[in-house]
Amino acid sequence: MPAPALRTLDLPVLGMTCASCVGRVEKAIRAVPGVAEARVNLAAGRAQAVLTPEGSAAAVVEAVRATGYEPLTEERAYRVRDMNCASCVGRVEKALAAVPGVLSASVNLATERATVRVVPGAARFRDLAAAVEQAGYRLEAPEDAGLDAGDREQAARDAEIRALGRAVLVAGVATLPLIVLEMGSHFIPGVHHWIAETLGQFGWRAISFVLATFVLFGPGRIFFRSGVPALLRGAPEMNSLVVLGATAAWAFSTVATFAPHWLPQGTANIYFEAAAVIVTLILLGRWIEARAKGRTGQAIRRLMSLQAKTARVVRDGIEQDVAADAVEVGDLVVVRPGERVPVDGVVMDGASFVDESMLTGEPIPVEKIAGAEVTGGTLNTTGAFRFEARQVGAQTVLAQIVRMVEAAQGAKLPIQALVDRVTGWFVPAVMAVAALTFVAWFLFGPDPALGMALVNAVAVLIIACPCAMGLATPTSIMVGVGRAAELGVLFRKGEALQALRDVQVVAFDKTGTLTEGRPELTDLAVAEGFDEGVVLAQVAALESRSEHPVARALVAAAQARGLGVAAPQDFDSIPGKGVTGRVEGARVAVGADRYMTELGCDVAVFAETAARLGDEGKTPLYAAVDGRLAAIIAVADPIKPTTAEAIRALHGLGLKVAVISGDNRRTAAAVARRLGIDEVHAEVLPDGKVDVLQAMKAGERRVAFVGDGVNDAPALAAADVGLAVGGGSDVAIESADVILTGGDLRGAVSAFGLSRATMANIRQNLAWAFGYNVLLIPVAAGVLYPVFGVLLSPMLAAGAMALSSISVVLNALRLRAFRPHIEGAAR
Repeated sequence: MPAPALRTLDLPVLGMTCASCVGRVEKAIRAVPGVAEARVNLAAGRAQAVLTPEGSAAAVVEAVRATGYEPLTEERAYRVRDMNCASCVGRVEKALAAVPGVLSASVNLATERATVRVVPGAARFRDLAAAVEQAGYRLEAPEDAGLDAGDREQAARDAEIRALGRAVLVAGVATLPLIVLEMGSHFIPGVHHWIAETLGQFGWRAISFVLATFVLFGPGRIFFRSGVPALLRGAPEMNSLVVLGATAAWAFSTVATFAPHWLPQGTANIYFEAAAVIVTLILLGRWIEARAKGRTGQAIRRLMSLQAKTARVVRDGIEQDVAADAVEVGDLVVVRPGERVPVDGVVMDGASFVDESMLTGEPIPVEKIAGAEVTGGTLNTTGAFRFEARQVGAQTVLAQIVRMVEAAQGAKLPIQALVDRVTGWFVPAVMAVAALTFVAWFLFGPDPALGMALVNAVAVLIIACPCAMGLATPTSIMVGVGRAAELGVLFRKGEALQALRDVQVVAFDKTGTLTEGRPELTDLAVAEGFDEGVVLAQVAALESRSEHPVARALVAAAQARGLGVAAPQDFDSIPGKGVTGRVEGARVAVGADRYMTELGCDVAVFAETAARLGDEGKTPLYAAVDGRLAAIIAVADPIKPTTAEAIRALHGLGLKVAVISGDNRRTAAAVARRLGIDEVHAEVLPDGKVDVLQAMKAGERRVAFVGDGVNDAPALAAADVGLAVGGGSDVAIESADVILTGGDLRGAVSAFGLSRATMANIRQNLAWAFGYNVLLIPVAAGVLYPVFGVLLSPMLAAGAMALSSISVVLNALRLRAFRPHIEGAAR
């Protein structure tokens, strides 16, 4: 019985600020019936839910909203054709509501319009149109339908940043007089006298109350919106700490202002400026952090910007512009100079040169004529052509790349498990420490004990920063994976980012990986009594019936010399040995030395030549005509121009390099010598590569395998990390963990380098985040006071807390400048 189909809901979520938020949202989503798995990424601000057929996207959205965060949804309007009665409305609404990602659907018969609320990017126009068509009606899309889900999400996040910016400005304006006058009165006697003479003590306290109250419950209500419900649910988070700290300072000051008799003698001090500064500084930190976090997703936005918004298709003989999302398989699409190719397909007529650097990294445009494949997102440069759409929507190469990068960016590495365990109890622990701090200072502190207890407890609440711990890993992953995509390295599995760091040996397939995969004739020496041209023509004629790459190389060589390639009268292939047949009356055989021996031909006459060819890394073959040894032929697969450079760079990273090849031992060893490869595993049959890899893992060695992703699929899966060399548009390689899109092995160097840089970046972030909290929470509690007389002001605590999160994000952004250490590499 087939397993039930699962689908992934990718939901943008606004308002998450710390690792505690992540844990609560994940827990809420997992509790929804029909959810198989849930992952939340704080840095990306996204939640992923894997749904069974019984799962509901609407239920997931409501669960997230119930936890106090805002799931991002959007409303779309479409025109519905062919409706004529009220029952039609019900059928269309039911059809639309059944589409995964649709939260609600409302249809108006009079206006013939359907209003649909969806999760951005989850329900494409074609899905909605197909559902409506199945119900017997037609759905028409507005020009921008389904195109700008990413743009709309970005607009929502930009609006959130602008709102934070306005809150910072308003809070700053209201807080400035408090800081200037309150601090000035402490350090400048004249200011103190001016306040006493003009406003009086109560007047100044009343003004401070008004300003601080405005800051706390105006711009600062953002903290109350999620912090208070979290407290009431018994699941406090970062906002809860801010609310407790700032409100405690404000409430104490309010009592000291309007009911000082309620407090012990000499303790009626006010801390309005501390409450206001706490809110303002944390808002400022959150605004800077949000702007910096926005830069972590630039790689995805850059990829998505490659998608054409519209396409010109020929329908009923008429060219018309439609949304790129509305292009259907089989449509004839017109591409003019300077336009991006909207979807994947095959050129039908016309010709041009297309810039495919987004896929291959090669800046030179590729010629496209009838029969050539074109890829969505690539840029047409000079001519015009028409092509037939073959892959559209989620099936295009660009969509696959975006999905891979997004999935890898949202991955939770094994190192994240430690962070999750700590943050699960961090906020309650901080609240407990704050309570203990208050009690200790109140019981044992100097006068005024109540004021000192309050100030230090507030400092503990404010200095704690689970935000930094929550951002430490995901921000680095987002930036690292995004930078990798820009370098032509696609991480299909985010876990490979950590696994690559531990690899000690890199094993390469030879043909098509280290080499071009296109053998060429390099040497042809004939025995006495034979003509070189005649023998080559006979060999090529025989090989013309074979699809083997070596056979194609021999035919191409004959054609290049202008020799006629006749059709053989008969043809027979002997697996593992060679081929034989009759060409223009002569019996011709081509194969390895063991085949010649079976035919009774002594190859010793070419022994010296064969040894030389083997030492040069060339594969010697022999040809026999009418039972006589006629020639020795050398065919070699040229090594890719950047292979040697890449291997040197891998050695520079301290890695051992191995080659696994089906070639004879002498040829494989010669290639290894030329490239400086450390280990050679030759004469390995295709199904034996897995055994070789298992043997290489002996002694707890971690091994990565680099292959072409087709015949190497078992080896790619068996390695600790599999890296597939893609052919530009061939990115859907299921067996690999990492895909090198351009076919350039320097991409492997980028992958290893980025893995190490990203993991180092994560360690730096975690060291900072944990170290910051471990060191400064005790300082805020006052442990330095008995020896040094040092206390940490709540205002300084707020600044330090804001700075901690910003530091983590800015450190992660350094990965955007990563360059692989390859001599002379222009990548």
